[in-house]
Amino acid sequence: MIRIAGVTLPATKRVEIGLTYIYGIGRSLSRKILNDLNINFDTKVKDLNESEEKKLRDAIEKIPNEGDLRRKKTLDIKRLQDIGSYRGFRHRRRLPSRGQKTQTNARTLRGKKKVGVGSGKRKDLKK
Repeated sequence: MIRIAGVTLPATKRVEIGLTYIYGIGRSLSRKILNDLNINFDTKVKDLNESEEKKLRDAIEKIPNEGDLRRKKTLDIKRLQDIGSYRGFRHRRRLPSRGQKTQTNARTLRGKKKVGVGSGKRKDLKK
Protein backbone atom coordinates (compact mmCIF):
# COMPACT_ATOMS: atom_id res chain seq x y z
CA MET A 1 0.00 0.00 0.00
CA ILE A 2 1.63 3.20 -1.23
CA ARG A 3 0.59 6.64 -0.03
CA ILE A 4 1.59 9.60 -2.21
CA ALA A 5 0.41 13.21 -1.74
CA GLY A 6 -2.10 12.11 0.90
CA VAL A 7 -3.75 9.54 -1.39
CA THR A 8 -3.53 5.78 -1.00
CA LEU A 9 -2.89 4.23 -4.38
CA PRO A 10 -4.79 0.97 -5.12
CA ALA A 11 -2.32 -1.92 -4.89
CA THR A 12 -3.85 -4.12 -7.59
CA LYS A 13 -3.92 -1.51 -10.37
CA ARG A 14 -1.17 -0.65 -12.84
CA VAL A 15 1.02 2.30 -11.84
CA GLU A 16 -0.14 4.32 -14.84
CA ILE A 17 -3.77 4.07 -13.64
CA GLY A 18 -2.96 4.24 -9.93
CA LEU A 19 -1.35 7.67 -10.27
CA THR A 20 -4.58 9.07 -11.72
CA TYR A 21 -6.21 8.67 -8.27
CA ILE A 22 -4.25 11.79 -7.29
CA TYR A 23 -6.20 14.98 -8.04
CA GLY A 24 -4.40 16.86 -10.80
CA ILE A 25 -2.74 13.86 -12.43
CA GLY A 26 -4.39 12.34 -15.50
CA ARG A 27 -3.32 9.62 -17.89
CA SER A 28 -1.02 11.79 -20.01
CA LEU A 29 0.80 13.33 -17.04
CA SER A 30 1.05 9.90 -15.41
CA ARG A 31 2.69 8.51 -18.55
CA LYS A 32 5.07 11.47 -18.76
CA ILE A 33 6.19 11.01 -15.14
CA LEU A 34 6.71 7.27 -15.58
CA ASN A 35 8.67 7.81 -18.82
CA ASP A 36 10.95 10.33 -17.12
CA LEU A 37 11.59 7.91 -14.23
CA ASN A 38 12.02 4.84 -16.49
CA ILE A 39 9.26 2.89 -14.72
CA ASN A 40 7.23 0.40 -16.74
CA PHE A 41 3.54 1.37 -17.17
CA ASP A 42 2.36 -2.21 -16.66
CA THR A 43 3.97 -2.64 -13.24
CA LYS A 44 1.41 -3.11 -10.48
CA VAL A 45 1.52 -0.60 -7.63
CA LYS A 46 2.22 -3.34 -5.09
CA ASP A 47 5.25 -4.51 -7.14
CA LEU A 48 7.10 -1.17 -6.98
CA ASN A 49 10.31 -1.25 -4.97
CA GLU A 50 11.27 1.43 -2.45
CA SER A 51 13.61 3.32 -4.77
CA GLU A 52 10.85 3.64 -7.40
CA GLU A 53 8.40 4.79 -4.72
CA LYS A 54 10.83 7.47 -3.58
CA LYS A 55 11.39 8.64 -7.18
CA LEU A 56 7.61 8.87 -7.70
CA ARG A 57 7.10 10.85 -4.48
CA ASP A 58 9.85 13.32 -5.40
CA ALA A 59 8.50 13.78 -8.93
CA ILE A 60 4.92 14.31 -7.77
CA GLU A 61 5.93 16.82 -5.06
CA LYS A 62 7.17 19.14 -7.83
CA ILE A 63 3.76 19.13 -9.56
CA PRO A 64 0.83 21.10 -8.11
CA ASN A 65 -1.77 18.55 -6.95
CA GLU A 66 -4.49 17.76 -4.39
CA GLY A 67 -4.99 20.61 -1.88
CA ASP A 68 -2.98 23.25 -3.74
CA LEU A 69 -4.86 22.64 -6.98
CA ARG A 70 -8.29 22.59 -5.30
CA ARG A 71 -7.47 25.82 -3.46
CA LYS A 72 -6.35 27.50 -6.69
CA LYS A 73 -9.56 26.43 -8.43
CA THR A 74 -11.79 27.87 -5.69
CA LEU A 75 -9.79 31.10 -5.57
CA ASP A 76 -10.13 31.48 -9.35
CA ILE A 77 -13.91 31.10 -9.10
CA LYS A 78 -14.03 33.54 -6.16
CA ARG A 79 -12.01 36.06 -8.18
CA LEU A 80 -14.49 35.83 -11.06
CA GLN A 81 -17.36 36.43 -8.63
CA ASP A 82 -15.60 39.38 -6.96
CA ILE A 83 -14.90 41.24 -10.19
CA GLY A 84 -18.53 40.77 -11.23
CA SER A 85 -17.91 38.94 -14.46
CA TYR A 86 -20.62 37.01 -16.29
CA ARG A 87 -18.93 33.70 -15.52
CA GLY A 88 -18.74 34.64 -11.84
CA PHE A 89 -22.43 35.50 -11.86
CA ARG A 90 -23.24 32.10 -13.38
CA HIS A 91 -21.10 30.37 -10.73
CA ARG A 92 -22.85 32.29 -7.96
CA ARG A 93 -26.26 31.22 -9.29
CA ARG A 94 -25.07 27.61 -9.77
CA LEU A 95 -25.81 27.64 -13.49
CA PRO A 96 -23.65 26.40 -16.38
CA SER A 97 -20.98 29.00 -17.12
CA ARG A 98 -19.78 27.86 -20.54
CA GLY A 99 -22.73 28.59 -22.79
CA GLN A 100 -24.82 25.46 -22.40
CA LYS A 101 -28.58 25.78 -22.68
CA THR A 102 -30.59 25.44 -19.49
CA GLN A 103 -34.18 25.12 -20.62
CA THR A 104 -34.16 21.33 -20.81
CA ASN A 105 -30.75 20.18 -19.53
CA ALA A 106 -28.27 21.20 -16.80
CA ARG A 107 -29.97 19.08 -14.13
CA THR A 108 -26.68 18.46 -12.35
CA LEU A 109 -26.12 22.13 -11.62
CA ARG A 110 -29.72 23.29 -11.33
CA GLY A 111 -30.86 20.42 -9.16
CA LYS A 112 -34.02 18.39 -9.17
CA LYS A 113 -37.15 20.49 -9.64
CA LYS A 114 -40.35 19.70 -7.79
CA VAL A 115 -43.18 18.55 -10.02
CA GLY A 116 -46.73 19.53 -9.20
CA VAL A 117 -49.59 17.06 -9.23
CA GLY A 118 -52.27 17.38 -11.89
CA SER A 119 -52.50 19.18 -15.18
CA GLY A 120 -53.31 22.60 -13.76
CA LYS A 121 -56.91 22.60 -14.95
CA ARG A 122 -59.69 22.08 -12.50
CA LYS A 123 -62.33 19.63 -13.56
CA ASP A 124 -65.92 20.22 -12.58
CA LEU A 125 -67.18 17.83 -9.99
CA LYS A 126 -70.41 16.11 -11.08
CA LYS A 127 -72.86 14.73 -8.61
